[in-house]
Amino acid sequence: MTAADETEYRSIWKHLMAVPFRQDWIDVDGIRTRFVQAGDPGRPAIVMLHGTAGTWECFSPNLMAHAKHFNCYAIDIVGSGFSDKPDKDYEIDVYVDHVRAFMRTMGIARASVIGVSLGAWVACRLAVSHPAIIDKLVLLASSGMIANAQTMGSIRSARTKAVENPTWSSIKSIFDTLIYDERNRIDDLVAVRQATYRQPEMKRAMEHILCLQDPEIRARNLIPEDDWRRIVAKILVIAAPDDREEYYNTAMRIRDLVTGARVVEMKQVKHWGQFEKPDEFNEISLGFLLEAD
Repeated sequence: MTAADETEYRSIWKHLMAVPFRQDWIDVDGIRTRFVQAGDPGRPAIVMLHGTAGTWECFSPNLMAHAKHFNCYAIDIVGSGFSDKPDKDYEIDVYVDHVRAFMRTMGIARASVIGVSLGAWVACRLAVSHPAIIDKLVLLASSGMIANAQTMGSIRSARTKAVENPTWSSIKSIFDTLIYDERNRIDDLVAVRQATYRQPEMKRAMEHILCLQDPEIRARNLIPEDDWRRIVAKILVIAAPDDREEYYNTAMRIRDLVTGARVVEMKQVKHWGQFEKPDEFNEISLGFLLEAD
């Protein structure tokens, strides 16, 4: 390995090695929930929510910067990662209830939320249904407004293939739609995802996770425009022109519907702008989160 190669090497641990943090599991209303915490517990809280069938590791490049100012929690939401996988469909209210219960269990009365894709959808539903517990929202690959049959079919196909035959190549292909630059589809991410998909209970859990890719189920879970207009939390939306069109269009529509919502573009990223360009994202996110009300 050359010196140039070494400076470009990325791993989850390289992002975390200088961060005081703890990983643990906690019982959340009967659901054993995996989480990581970093930052002063006396500071305002941030909850970080990953996307479909993901894990908290997608936020590994963001913990150090945010933990300097906030008490950060990144969790494996119910059914995903190494959290418990109850045998029922995971519609949006199931995720909302899990996040609320996690906050209650950890003694978090109010938090800002950083959400990616499904995590952004859950964050927005929390802001609609439980405004008192939400401070600010930072959204990437914003979801919950549009149903695109092609995208839904692609998500279902890739995740089903990966969980039924969790080879390195089938898992790695998932990241083609999440991460723009091949160099950022690092082995660590593939290895973590492969380990979660190899859990014996994951095949059944994936069926429950993918219920939101069913047109009828998705339709009843989408957030109506009138509900978007009711959101009082301050919102920052990261719009990625190089991601699928519906996510970019959702970002722009949120700006139109939610009073005061702002949009910032990040180019040459897809779903995971927070992972692909962490320095850029962290600066944008913290500028918004630390802004005086």
